[in-house]
This record gives sequence, C-alpha cells and structure tokens, in this order.
Amino acid sequence: MSGTYRPQKVCLCPFLPVYPLHVSTHLYIIQHPAEENKVLRTVPLLTACLPQDKCKVKIGRRFSEERDPELSTVCRKSGTLILYPGDEAANLEEFILDSPIYPSTIIIIDGTWSQAKDIFYKNSLFRLPKQVQLKTSISSQYVIRTQPTNRCLSTLECAAVALSILEKNSAIQETLLRPLQALCSFQLQHGAQIRHSKEHLLKNGLYPKPMPKNKRKLRKMELLMNSVKI
Repeated sequence: MSGTYRPQKVCLCPFLPVYPLHVSTHLYIIQHPAEENKVLRTVPLLTACLPQDKCKVKIGRRFSEERDPELSTVCRKSGTLILYPGDEAANLEEFILDSPIYPSTIIIIDGTWSQAKDIFYKNSLFRLPKQVQLKTSISSQYVIRTQPTNRCLSTLECAAVALSILEKNSAIQETLLRPLQALCSFQLQHGAQIRHSKEHLLKNGLYPKPMPKNKRKLRKMELLMNSVKI
C-alpha cells in the first residue's frame, strides 16, 4: 500500500490516562539528539502519561558535572539506578529485594542500541549509579520499528516494565503500553508494515542487505543469528 494512505494526524488522547499516573519514582530519559527528529517516537507518549516533575528528558550525547549539575547530583545519589543491560547489570526485581535503600530514581537511555552504547560508555556519570536490567520474556509491541533482537524493548516499554516493578503495580505497565499499542495499530491500518527484528530476518534468510565485509559487524550478525546477547 502506498505511503499516501498513512494518516497525516493521529490523536492518541483517548488512549492516554485521564490524569497523569501517580508514581513516586523519578524517571530520567537520556535522549540521543537523533531521536528528537524521528516521527514515531515512544518518549512523547511516556511523558504524556506521567507527571512533569517525575519524568524529565535530557537531550545530548555528552554529559558532565559542569554541563549538567542536576544530572550529576542525581547520578551520585544512592537511590539512583541506570537501566542498561550487560554482564555488570543486576536484575531489577532481584536487586530491589536485597537493596538496603529502595530506589527513588531510574535513568533510561533513549536511542538506537549503538547510540545508547556510545552514551553509556562515553559518559562516566552513567557508571556511578547501580546498573540494572530487566529480566523479562515479553516481546516488543513496537512492531513498526526494527529492533536488533526479539527481546529488545522500546524506551516506553522499558519504562513501563521498570516502573511497574518499582511501584509494585502491574497496572502501570498496562496503562503505559496502551497508547503504544494504539499508535502501532493506527500505522498498520494505514499502510505501515510489521518490522521484524534483525535476529528474525537473519534466522529466516530474509535479511534484505548484503552481509557486511567488516569482521566486527559480521561477528555481530553471527551472534544475532545464534541468539547471543550483544
């Protein structure tokens, strides 16, 4: 179907909560500048669902004590977590069971996986908070954008799962995902195609591009095909 059939404007207000969700957790979204210009973003949906004082978006690639004293203070607090998967990350649900201080703030990086990696490793501030990850088997519902693997979640989905855990309220996850489901549904009804993950495409011989000649990139493709966490 031609792109001309895609909706020019879509109002998602009926799918947003009537009032911002009551949460005690502070959420900081660190957004790569390239995400700001993308049309089908999930962060605006997230900010529309939460109180302004509980959800802050900071745009940039590099952050320091001099450039952002507020963020620096947040990163140094013992109650702050950063959501970024890896060998050093504790599973969020297990961490809060053993933590002597209950987390009050969580930081999430918004961008492609390579952009998020660049932000995380090139900003020493983001290695001050405790690093956590989500232990979840859910597949992303953000089917109109390609993800690296079937288990990769959008920023809104990460926030929805993390907040439901920290707030001990599964209804938060359902409420935050509702506008995302509506967005994807509208787009699919008007000509958008379901975007399978790179992992799915590679495993099923559907990847549309030539395999990279660069050895490092080729190795990443092989890891995806074998379901290895990258």
